[in-house]
Amino acid sequence: MGSPALTPAQPQTVVALTPLTRDRIEEFLTANDWSYGIDPDGDIGGQWDDNLFYFFVMGDAEEVLQVRGRWKHSFPSSRAVEFAVLLNEFNRDVIWPKLYARAEETGELGIYSEVSTDLEHGVSDDQLGQLLSCGLFTSLRAFESLAARLGIPEG
Repeated sequence: MGSPALTPAQPQTVVALTPLTRDRIEEFLTANDWSYGIDPDGDIGGQWDDNLFYFFVMGDAEEVLQVRGRWKHSFPSSRAVEFAVLLNEFNRDVIWPKLYARAEETGELGIYSEVSTDLEHGVSDDQLGQLLSCGLFTSLRAFESLAARLGIPEG
């Protein structure tokens, strides 16, 4: 029995990785006709399905991309323990997004999602688009999952 024939490797295109910047995030959002704005702190944000999302550039060298969502529903702070258990179960079973509850200035409990990626070596335009989309859409699915689990109609 002979060895399988080897075929020469096809040349691959090398894509340059460039630093993460707020401008690149804005370019992706604009290219996809996604509505967004810039808040007084210079943060990029917008609403998807009535949920507030921000696209942060963080880290000492501004190398970390974070997509953070705030679910449109608020809850009494008396339900903090219930949500700690519920969100811990969710976080145990999925890789992303990370979900957590936070006490708001209003005294109510807000539910947040986060997807963070360290991009210290740079990121291609396609990768950046994938990461932004992943952070946004996995968070929206997570919020829908929570709504179903809690019996909250979404729509």
